[in-house]
Amino acid sequence: MNMYDIIYKKREGGALSREEIEFFIRGYTNGTIPDYQASALLMAIFFRKMTKEETFELTRAMRNSGDVVDLSGIEGIKVDKHSTGGVGDKTTLVAGPLAAACGVPIAKMSGRGLGFTGGTVDKMESIPGFRTTLEANEFISLVNRVGLSVIGQTAHIAPADKKLYALRDVTATVDNLSLISSSIMSKKLASGSDAIVLDVKCGNGAFMERFEDACELGELMVEIGKADGKRTIAVITDMNQPLGLAVGNSLEVIEAIETLKGNGPNDITELSLRLASYMIYAGEKSASPEEGYAMAMQALESGAALRKLCEFIEGQGGDPRVIEDHRLFPQPSCYAEIHSEVDGFVGAIEARAIGLASQHSGAGRATKEDSIDLSAGIMLYKKVGDLVKKGDLLATVYGNDQIRVDKGAQEAAAAFQIQADKPEESVLVKKVIQ
Repeated sequence: MNMYDIIYKKREGGALSREEIEFFIRGYTNGTIPDYQASALLMAIFFRKMTKEETFELTRAMRNSGDVVDLSGIEGIKVDKHSTGGVGDKTTLVAGPLAAACGVPIAKMSGRGLGFTGGTVDKMESIPGFRTTLEANEFISLVNRVGLSVIGQTAHIAPADKKLYALRDVTATVDNLSLISSSIMSKKLASGSDAIVLDVKCGNGAFMERFEDACELGELMVEIGKADGKRTIAVITDMNQPLGLAVGNSLEVIEAIETLKGNGPNDITELSLRLASYMIYAGEKSASPEEGYAMAMQALESGAALRKLCEFIEGQGGDPRVIEDHRLFPQPSCYAEIHSEVDGFVGAIEARAIGLASQHSGAGRATKEDSIDLSAGIMLYKKVGDLVKKGDLLATVYGNDQIRVDKGAQEAAAAFQIQADKPEESVLVKKVIQ
């Protein structure tokens, strides 16, 4: 078996066997297959596509390229929740405590932000003292004791994906359903949970802009999960405007805290409850998603989920006083305000543009080596459909570098579209695939 024959076979439209896929993943991971041959195969896959069976085998080979986490030491059905990436998406910090408060063990590995989307690990590290690196026994012990732990993904989880994604990023082979789904699901399957709830974003602030593409991706990932024996549910959700009002690390954690106090924006509250309902259902703590929703609502209204967040923060070394004193978070020294120049209704807020503006203000990174300003970001004061008057405050951009903050404010201002007529309200949860 050799790479030339594998590349030729896929170039001609043939379906690769399990052995051929394993040969490629093993060889590329250990360095015996060079980048130029891997690039050629990726381009052949991009144009010729893969069958479902090939996609399943690619996912398994990537999962098995590194460690597969053993969570058998955690009692109960472990449920993982993953978002395909959006702007202002802090649902892990809300849905996680909601589900954990209902008895579902959440043992989650999350990543850092890159580009216009934020990362859960970066957000949590804005909490003073919070540790995102734990030893395996401490991680398992914390989930058994608190019901919830979120840590950074180790380099030993699906290392083939890390190498392949970096190569796809520079060879224009990112946008392929088989390559996207295997990248996401190889890490999810290697992370050890028994069930997976996928939040598949759809819209101008998501990787999948078209509803049909998001559904196709969701369906494929659900099939991959089920083929591996994992109960998997995909929720297709709207990302045509930022989720909630806060975009940026510490700002989003504060909004998550306020949401669990019952003071959150309607969209982040509703989506977190819906995701938690499926997590509770997948964890077999409810007989239906509807019952799971009622349980999550009770956890929110009773304060049980907020107490769970406090336990989670304290368990990972964070200062639980941030729950009541937001001044303990990193503080910005600069800001710039964006005001409406006309009367009308907010017709659109381009999520991707807001995400990039937040990144450029200091809240995000262009490369994985970049440092970030945990206090930087954007607070929105209007959402799509809101009435505005000339001079009304639309948003404030924060950071510690006035030049960067001003640049972010210019970009954020361009993301707002003000129109004469009130737009139709968009549907937050578009479809559920299970």
